[in-house]
Amino acid sequence: MVAAGAHRPGPLKQQNKAHKGGKHSGSSQRRAGGRVSVKAQPRRRVRDLSRVDRRHQALQLRRQRKEAVLAEKRSLGGRDGPPHLVVLVPLHSGAAAHNTLDLLQSQDSTVVRVAEGRAGDFALLCPRLKQRWRFVTAQAGDLHTVLDLAKVADSLLFVLDPADGWDSAGEYCLSCLFAQGLPTYALAVPGGTDLPPKKRIDARKKLAKAIEKRFPEAKLFPLNTEQESSLLLRHLATQKQRHLAFRDRRPHLLAYAAEFVPSQESDLVGTLEVSGFVRGQTLSVNSLVHIVGHGDFQISQVDAPPDPLSLNPRVVKGQKRSQDTEMQVDSANGIDEMEEDIKVLMKADPKKQESLQSEVVPDPMEGEQTWPTEEELQEAEASLKANRRVVKVPKGTSKYQAAWIVDEGEEGSEKDDEDDDDDDFEDMMEEAVSQEGESSEEEGDPAEEDCETLTIPESLRDDQYDEKVKEDEEMLERYKQERMDEMFPDEMDTPRDVPARVRFQKYRGLKSFRTSPWDPKENLPRDYARIFQFQDFSRTRKNLFRQIEREETEGALVGWYITVHVCGVPVSVMESFKEGKPLVLFSLLPHEQKMSVLNFLVHRHPSNAEPVRAKEELIFHCGFRRFRASPLFSQHTSADKHKLERFLRPDAAVVVTVYAPITFPPASVLLFKQRNNGMHDLIATGSLLSVDPDRIVIKRLVLSGHPFKIFTKTAVVRYMFFNREDVMWFKPVELRTKWGRRGHIKEPLGTHGHMKCHFDGQLKSQDTVLLHLYKRVFPKWTYDPHVPDPVPWVRSESALPVQEVEMD
Repeated sequence: MVAAGAHRPGPLKQQNKAHKGGKHSGSSQRRAGGRVSVKAQPRRRVRDLSRVDRRHQALQLRRQRKEAVLAEKRSLGGRDGPPHLVVLVPLHSGAAAHNTLDLLQSQDSTVVRVAEGRAGDFALLCPRLKQRWRFVTAQAGDLHTVLDLAKVADSLLFVLDPADGWDSAGEYCLSCLFAQGLPTYALAVPGGTDLPPKKRIDARKKLAKAIEKRFPEAKLFPLNTEQESSLLLRHLATQKQRHLAFRDRRPHLLAYAAEFVPSQESDLVGTLEVSGFVRGQTLSVNSLVHIVGHGDFQISQVDAPPDPLSLNPRVVKGQKRSQDTEMQVDSANGIDEMEEDIKVLMKADPKKQESLQSEVVPDPMEGEQTWPTEEELQEAEASLKANRRVVKVPKGTSKYQAAWIVDEGEEGSEKDDEDDDDDDFEDMMEEAVSQEGESSEEEGDPAEEDCETLTIPESLRDDQYDEKVKEDEEMLERYKQERMDEMFPDEMDTPRDVPARVRFQKYRGLKSFRTSPWDPKENLPRDYARIFQFQDFSRTRKNLFRQIEREETEGALVGWYITVHVCGVPVSVMESFKEGKPLVLFSLLPHEQKMSVLNFLVHRHPSNAEPVRAKEELIFHCGFRRFRASPLFSQHTSADKHKLERFLRPDAAVVVTVYAPITFPPASVLLFKQRNNGMHDLIATGSLLSVDPDRIVIKRLVLSGHPFKIFTKTAVVRYMFFNREDVMWFKPVELRTKWGRRGHIKEPLGTHGHMKCHFDGQLKSQDTVLLHLYKRVFPKWTYDPHVPDPVPWVRSESALPVQEVEMD
């Protein structure tokens, strides 16, 4: 046989992977070498439910939700719950509100109790249906009354006109109510019986089409007979309640009766005894209460008088009673008889009671101070000798007096710096301010002695017309300023009388606005020493709400009729209650009386187009509070720094920052602006975003220059600065152009502010060179809890349309 040669594999030989013997359990145990791993604690396994079990679970959850809704309906207006509070709001000046009240009071088998001294406030008791209602009337023109009653109302009953539905004042009232949070509502249409039947149907269809925009699925209830009024009552009692988060988590009550007891020291301050039904949550005697529109106060004790609206009322001797209906009036004698049965439920514990302290009192001497060493004293003397200047002073003036004599140039520079600190927006409005200053100086010039003063009488109509023309001119100027800020955002001309390095010494440059660091605790103002700040606000809020859900608070339960003794209340609160204004009490959660920095996220309301500049005084309706403040506007972004907005933008969401008492979100917010005649215009609506003093609001300033000579990647820029020292001072700051080029300053040219700049590409001749400077700004402490009552609102016709504003 011939010996066969050895086989050699070719280039296409199959290459198999090597065996990996480390994946199965046996090999891992051998690799471990006897070491035992720590066993994790086994979690409770979620058992996979079968199809039938999942169906039963869904059925049980649905049944529980249904029972919860039914229990809420039964408790509201029932024997154990508070009366069903219904607020009547006429949305048209011609709406027949009195006829509606008469029809509601004419129900069969009901007891009507009319509150003494308050028109349109009565209670309706129906023992047969085991229901009780309380009806309160609010006029659409009284904005504060409508909003305050809507905060605590269970249902709103809108009274419409059968022909027009609502007028302009009613439309404004609806806008405010929708922004604040609308509880359960119903629409009633009294009248319209004088029309023929065919026209009556057409008018009803027209009205239903008109209200479809505001109330898409609403049902109109005609209100002309007793049967129709009983149907309306049945609908109010059985409809599902809409919840408002800011009131469901706080105890609150609407005063049914009130009595003022003056203190021994003064008749202007005393104890206010407010009686009403507890709503929302359990009321604690140790918590603070906020009287809407008047401030925060402490409670001394809580009493339990007899329920005046009981479904089984006591019959008073000598009282006339009809067969089906019964009219009773709460009088002083009835109240005196009830005082015999008053029980003291609880008294405040000074150790557990919340404090009224709203601000931190800073101690200016709190910082550690040490005695200076000899070296420091010598350095101080050397610096004084170096800074010594020669000043001409009168003969006999001491060194101490001479130090207070200021040159004219220094005085002007100090005033400029103070103006810059007091108002950050004067740098954008220098021309307007200077014009106003010149006009005021001309008006303030003293008359010469030789001149004779004559008084020329003018008619009142001419004065009013001149005032209106002056308001139009001011509004036109504001429109121009807003348009300029929109066309050239944050741009400013470099001043020629003051060096730029002095004028903008508080500003800094940033490599990137988004990524460059900025310490939130750097250079804080003195007002930050007065406010409170949470270590973790969201965690505190969650713990409070979890405690509310567990019902761990002890006090007066929901539905009880109690008398709250509020201490230190001014007599003006009782006077406003006697005038017919509603008295609403909200119990505060812990820390809600303390001041901090609040941020609101708002959108511009489409009904108002007037320019609103930052730091203008606005009126805030935040949850159950209302106050006045001058806010800052900033962009709403997810970054750690937020650019300041000089005007309230109509096309984007804006964050409003103010100093105000702490409020735990969610809470709605309404922004109003007061006119010269006292009316309040709704300008923005939104909600509370956060309570965060560390939110950084950055003001941007843009200096612009013109490329004078352009080379390949370099250019000579002028008109940005006007001296050589300013160019050297701002040399480290990066330059940008409107067409996207980036560069930096290489060197100054000459002594008039020209500079050579290097860019990442060739510039266009029509391009503009920009230098961005940044400074952190803070709101001003302008919080004022007193808000004057507004004049009944009328639509303004003097607003200038934006198209008419022409730029020079």
